[in-house]
Amino acid sequence: MTRVRRGSIARRRRTKIRLFGSSFRGAHSRLTRTIAQQKIKALVSAHRDRDRQKRDFRRLWITRINAVIRENGVYYNYSRFIHDLYKRQLLLNRKVLAQIAILNRNCLYMISNEIVKKEDRKESSEMI
Repeated sequence: MTRVRRGSIARRRRTKIRLFGSSFRGAHSRLTRTIAQQKIKALVSAHRDRDRQKRDFRRLWITRINAVIRENGVYYNYSRFIHDLYKRQLLLNRKVLAQIAILNRNCLYMISNEIVKKEDRKESSEMI
């Protein structure tokens, strides 16, 4: 049986792995086996943290909305505000509400005042 020379294929595979690990430090960017291990670890972390990033941003948006709402006594708490938004069918997601809260607080105050006015109208009509 003839001898198979496969150096070029193995080299191509290793250089592909090394290109991925070129930004790592120390042995993680020099040794082929550790580069492969770090590549697996990096991809696992990236996959896991994509979901975590969504959670973290949602928490940030909720915190921002809650802070602005409680600041000037516009509304007493976040959960009541969101509940009333859904009840009035004002379909603004938390990302948009957080941007409004940061960039244009008066607009958020107007939205909350509309909710409060509609609530007051309902209560007054029920009393009559």
